[in-house]
Amino acid sequence: MLHNARARAWAKMQRPKEALAAIRQSDAVFDRARDGEDVPWMAYYDEAQHHGDTGHAAFDVALMPGQSPSLAISRLKTAIEGHTDDYVRSRALSGTKLATLTMATGDPQQAVVIANRALDEVGRLRSKRAATDMEDLSKASARYARRPEVAELRGRITTTVLA
Repeated sequence: MLHNARARAWAKMQRPKEALAAIRQSDAVFDRARDGEDVPWMAYYDEAQHHGDTGHAAFDVALMPGQSPSLAISRLKTAIEGHTDDYVRSRALSGTKLATLTMATGDPQQAVVIANRALDEVGRLRSKRAATDMEDLSKASARYARRPEVAELRGRITTTVLA
């Protein structure tokens, strides 16, 4: 978890090399973990959570010029697929990030599909972070706003964020 926090901080500071190194360090520690070794309050930290946390750091790296989105896409997809309904907030946050990245990398049609699933789940949440992520998705979709499916998504985001 500490390596993930470092990775996210480095990514926010636009330091991709350091962020990716921290993700690798996090992976190394996570790969050594064994069931039953952690304290009870760490029980939630499973593969889905690990991929979500590292995926969020990789997301910020992916948006930097010259950086590949593949690590972030892979991590976020794994998180979305792995989170159970007990962790709907985490799944929705990863979904919103994946939709934003998909929109930013030029696939608005797929981004709308991902975003609508995340919105279905975010609609049940009251999270400032979720609202901020939705606003970021709306901004990323602005260049495709004339497409009917994107216009509908943007309207849905507005309704959800204002609710």
